[in-house]
Amino acid sequence: MNRSDVNALILEKKRSHGLRWKEVSAQLGASKEWCTAALLGQMPLSAEQARVITQLLDLPEEAERILQEVPSRGCLSTAVPTDPTIYRFYEILQVYGTTIKELIHEEFGDGIMSAIDFSMDISRVKDEHGDRIKITLNGKYLKYKTY
Repeated sequence: MNRSDVNALILEKKRSHGLRWKEVSAQLGASKEWCTAALLGQMPLSAEQARVITQLLDLPEEAERILQEVPSRGCLSTAVPTDPTIYRFYEILQVYGTTIKELIHEEFGDGIMSAIDFSMDISRVKDEHGDRIKITLNGKYLKYKTY
């Protein structure tokens, strides 16, 4: 069993148990965004979190150890994503990436937004013309240093 096997099993068990990510994350004491990333293989779980998930989803004992390993992050199968939901973010960065970069540098100076000291929130915003998706990315500003 490897991380991919565990990720697939988690999705299968979540579905068969009729759980939502919000419910799973409540058991872990973490945001639904972090929990989902972790259980899709992008973050390691603590020993306690791995134990909770293994019990909650009736996972094999080996999964508990695998869930605690440091993962190989950012491993999409293609350079340009083909899944429409993921591709839209690629498209957003293609169209607005230079704007985002310019405005960050104007406001903060020469630096980047951390993807390590980082949080994310995804929520539904009701709208009479059709519900909207609100995504907040909140990362620490990291200034490039002179050395």
